[in-house]
Amino acid sequence: MKHLLPGVLILLSFSTLKAQDQTPDSTGLPGDNFSLQGALELFKKAGSPEEFEKLLNTEDSKVNNLDLNEDGNTDYIKVVSKRENDVQIFVLQALVSEKESQDVAVIELEKTGKENAVIDIVGDEDIFGEETIVEPGDSQDNAFNEGFSSLAGGPNMEIASMASPAGIVVNVWAWPCVRFVYAPSYALWVSPFSWRARPVWYRPWRPLAWHVYRPYRYHYRPRYAVVTTRRVVVAPRIYRPMRVTSVTVTKRHHVAVNNYRVTRKTTTVRTHRGRTISRTHTTVRRRRR
Repeated sequence: MKHLLPGVLILLSFSTLKAQDQTPDSTGLPGDNFSLQGALELFKKAGSPEEFEKLLNTEDSKVNNLDLNEDGNTDYIKVVSKRENDVQIFVLQALVSEKESQDVAVIELEKTGKENAVIDIVGDEDIFGEETIVEPGDSQDNAFNEGFSSLAGGPNMEIASMASPAGIVVNVWAWPCVRFVYAPSYALWVSPFSWRARPVWYRPWRPLAWHVYRPYRYHYRPRYAVVTTRRVVVAPRIYRPMRVTSVTVTKRHHVAVNNYRVTRKTTTVRTHRGRTISRTHTTVRRRRR
């Protein structure tokens, strides 16, 4: 018995850690390890797309915890941008290998007036199971009221009063990065980094276990809202032709993604004759187009 005790303790410890990694709010999808809310927070904090890319790939930010190629280190997230008139998109793309990349999310930004802009971020369906749309909430933390305009930042009550079904629209014009990319002198950001050419400041780190990463991920949630409608309606047309997916990532996670998209609930009912019958109800999450 004395010899069995250490082995039993090890098994119990392993079971406890495994249970912690499979907490109910974990979907088991790669998207568990990336905070869409945190990415928007970093975009708000950054002064330019270049700085935004650096913040995404800084360990202290605790936004990116992805290891899609399972090499034991977090993946470098590259920012790919495109512009069409007053709409700009910023694709957050993970470098999986020398030949493969995988889109994680896309930030959609539109200038809607002289001092007005709206923004959202959409998580990729292969990472989050379905397209997940997040936008700034009406928190005071999202306001940058600097005095030069009544609509400098924060909730735009003029637009909200137009009975928008999606609720309050947050004007992000005063976010430093937003004004930077709409400045007349701005040249479209083209990241010079790749699988082999990493920035000198970049230091990859070991991804955290879910029960450790979860508090950091949820730290960003109160200031942002998950919604079902895009703010920038033309963004999908701009983004769709340039979307990048990885065969490696798709194969590795297709079971978990498909299980997430199709959920089955079995209930047992009793007939008037006393017999029990099991009925299965299948719900399929529709993929947005």
